[in-house]
Amino acid sequence: MVRIAVTDNPLQTRYEARVDGRLAAFAVYVRRSDAVVLPHVETLPQFRGQGIASLLVGDVLDALAAQGAKVIPRCPFVADYIRRNPEYARLAATS
Repeated sequence: MVRIAVTDNPLQTRYEARVDGRLAAFAVYVRRSDAVVLPHVETLPQFRGQGIASLLVGDVLDALAAQGAKVIPRCPFVADYIRRNPEYARLAATS
């Protein structure tokens, strides 16, 4: 069974998805006083096409929602994820 764990790595300012302990994808963030900017999500080549980025972004948005944070989705993948999952629209900030 494949185990996927998503954790915050504040030293590198990114959330990471690890598959059986190996880095598979990450979502870079920039914390501002009014919101968290998500400028980039990347899946390592050997893990692409497995839905890991979607799982990562969902977990990141859940974590930020739990913190009461607003999100600025600069990454097209994150913006598209929010459009496809309208329950996250309330998190999106405009600036």
